[in-house]
Amino acid sequence: MKKFICLAATLALIFTGCKNRSGNGGTAEPVADAVEPAIADTLVARKVVEALPEEPVFDIVTSLGTIKVRLYKDTPKHRDNFAKLAIGGFYDQVKFHRVIKDFMIQGGDPNSRNDVDLESWGQGGPGYNLPAEMRDPSGAPLHRHKRGALAAARRGDLANPFKESSGSQFYLVQNPDACVHLDGEYTVFGETVAGFNVIDRIAESETDRYDRPTPPIFILSIRPDKEMNKNDEKTAE
Repeated sequence: MKKFICLAATLALIFTGCKNRSGNGGTAEPVADAVEPAIADTLVARKVVEALPEEPVFDIVTSLGTIKVRLYKDTPKHRDNFAKLAIGGFYDQVKFHRVIKDFMIQGGDPNSRNDVDLESWGQGGPGYNLPAEMRDPSGAPLHRHKRGALAAARRGDLANPFKESSGSQFYLVQNPDACVHLDGEYTVFGETVAGFNVIDRIAESETDRYDRPTPPIFILSIRPDKEMNKNDEKTAE
């Protein structure tokens, strides 16, 4: 690798929209042996990020299965930031804190590790935002919210006129028809290449009135997919 939500006027990093939710619950307990070790050393983590292909694939290992996502090279700031946080273990054991069936699933907030202060879920991050990377030079949306699209959450327009992205929170699109209005408004920086059934499984989970899954659904880890990235490197050669 060469270079490192919602339309409502609100300060919380949440979505508004489709509220039709139902489905099957299922167990959602962490599986410790599914987690690859994080790289604590910042310098080493940076070197790992730099060694990745231009469009690396990452495994989002959840308590309901694994989702494989490819990061886009034309959104380098979001790509490199996501890779850095993932490899450093930032996402380990956070929960999907907002899930809406027939819309999207959202996670990446470190506050979701705190089961006492539930009101803080959806408001956390690494302490910085990212500049938007959502339109091409002509002003058209760089990427669309297709099924499985990986996009950055952000604060609403009134509090965030430049539409900067959250430094860590992201969402995965389940139903693109419900997300058309988000094209060009939120940075889409990757896409799902495998595990669409896992997105559906998470989206169909039972939730409380705040769209939090019950029981909770964990992101156990997010790490580079060694096999797919290895194949990409060979192809590039």
